[in-house]
Amino acid sequence: MTETTPQVREEILAYYAQGKEDARLRPGGASAGRLEFWRTQDVLRRFLPAAPARVLDVGGGSGVHAEWLAQDGYEVDLVDPVPLHVEQAARLPGVRALSGDARSLPADDCAYDAVLMLGPLYHLPERADRVKALAEARRVVRPGGLVVAATINRYAQLHDLMREERYFVPEHRERTDAVLVDDGRHPHHDEGFFTVAHFAQPDQVAKEFTDARLTVEGRYGVEGVAWLMGGVEDWLDDPERREAVLAACRHIESEPTLLGVSGHLLTVGGRPAR
Repeated sequence: MTETTPQVREEILAYYAQGKEDARLRPGGASAGRLEFWRTQDVLRRFLPAAPARVLDVGGGSGVHAEWLAQDGYEVDLVDPVPLHVEQAARLPGVRALSGDARSLPADDCAYDAVLMLGPLYHLPERADRVKALAEARRVVRPGGLVVAATINRYAQLHDLMREERYFVPEHRERTDAVLVDDGRHPHHDEGFFTVAHFAQPDQVAKEFTDARLTVEGRYGVEGVAWLMGGVEDWLDDPERREAVLAACRHIESEPTLLGVSGHLLTVGGRPAR
């Protein structure tokens, strides 16, 4: 692989240059992203080919998932547009990290057994760009290989702000409601909660997979309804309680009527074998 120059908006780069993403997801921390971490790992371990397979972690950030993948015995390459993330991920044993853009991956055709896109689709507001990124994943994965993409659900910010009682602030409510009527487009605000993003309806993702000539094998709500419950992050520190939470999430992870309640969705598919 050869590094490429990412074409990413400055607001997005500035947001992630703050260095908050690593602590948000890493297990053992105090962040609300730990349930997302454990559930993402839970789903991926069910579908990934056996190690030592080649995995490309596109938009893999600081390498929070690449780290455990390498520990599990996978050969892991990580591509990310944020210089800080590439620097952080490159320090991890068994992880090769390069700068690059999801829409133009620095990788050969059919080079990987699995391609993970656990962040790029968040920050591509235009549908054509999302399909292009998925088509790139199809190009670099082998026939019959796995492609998994994460998306933020359309109502995630609404649910989050209601849970934390920030929705009652008029400015927050106005901005949150605007996303719901603008096809999930989340603009940049100087004092906002997030950066430029797209919040997807579950059915949208499946259609974009199809347009990129990828199959869709399943859709999995990551946090289910558990993320809306007070104290759930504290339960994750206890291995027994954590497994109970994960098991509860599995019960409803593919229930069609509940897919949009989860904060994030994993769409699992791949490149047809022929």
